[in-house]
Amino acid sequence: MELAELIGLRPVPCGGLLVALTRRCPLSCAHCSTNSSMTVSGEPDPEHLLRFIGSFGAEDRPEVVMLTGGEPLLLPELAARLAGLARAAGSRVALLSGMFFARDGRVPDRIMRAITALDHFSASLDVHHEREVPRADVLHALRAVLDAGIPASVHLTGTGPDDPYLADAVADIRRVFAGRVPMLVNEVRPLGRAAGLVPATPAGPDGSRATPCTLAAWPVVAFDGTVAACCNQWTVDRRPVPPHLRLGHIAKDDWPTVRERSLGSPVLRMLRSVGPQRLHARYGTSPAPAGYCRGCHALADRPEVLAGAARDAGGRVGELLDRLSAEQQLAAGPAALVSRLGCARYAHLVESVPAAGKSGR
Repeated sequence: MELAELIGLRPVPCGGLLVALTRRCPLSCAHCSTNSSMTVSGEPDPEHLLRFIGSFGAEDRPEVVMLTGGEPLLLPELAARLAGLARAAGSRVALLSGMFFARDGRVPDRIMRAITALDHFSASLDVHHEREVPRADVLHALRAVLDAGIPASVHLTGTGPDDPYLADAVADIRRVFAGRVPMLVNEVRPLGRAAGLVPATPAGPDGSRATPCTLAAWPVVAFDGTVAACCNQWTVDRRPVPPHLRLGHIAKDDWPTVRERSLGSPVLRMLRSVGPQRLHARYGTSPAPAGYCRGCHALADRPEVLAGAARDAGGRVGELLDRLSAEQQLAAGPAALVSRLGCARYAHLVESVPAAGKSGR
């Protein structure tokens, strides 16, 4: 599975599932959105996770399962078991790692066994990671992953399109791998430890036009087993999760139940189709809070907006609206999605374009 296909599926409601295996991480990057460290607690019960992934059916399984953290490869045996269960149901599995294990440029055997159980492997790389794991070691380990036959990509994070670090890292990765390794380039967001590093996110749209929320498409298993409808870290970490964004808990709910709740929720259908600010503008009796995600969270206290969404999106019309919005985003392609949600200058790099006549070795 290549990165472009993985990103391309992102707008599809329940087309994927995000699973945070742990909040622990051996790195202490200054921009970490999850505040991960080796001292924090928070991991879903492994048996609950295995049962939840084991509830996938051939007809209702997500197309892809993304294993994240913290650092998911602190639990390589669990990652491999979950990958095996998901793949047995027909899902494909990807994993994002901070590459803590690559400090000497090699991949330990127990971690390589987990990686070879995957359909895609992504390495996270940025100036903060490089202070703990050198770039050369990360790229050397990625070569071993590619040589094992596993498609790989790099998730780069910088401060914006003019960040010289991004330009240097992109050029280096393209030189080393001759275009064989695609890249997803994002900008640091003011979440977790990064809250003081970058300016606050702009207020966003005013509600005069539809701005679909792609982040509400894939359910997320959070660190305590709660299943949220949104992968924004503010939602994943906040307790209680706003009721309209809470899909259940893996201790008592299975995947078909979570999927049905996500696909059948009128407010989630509207969020995925027109976005929170448009919902406030259409049904609200008072102005929406500033900020796209704050506007979504505020829906929990706006019964008139929830009632309007239920009235207009509770039946076949809402189902059709949800589907058409996803189809439009799919047709636009993965680079268009990254242009909107990531760093637009580098959006084209989600597609791998091998250089003619070069092996990348």
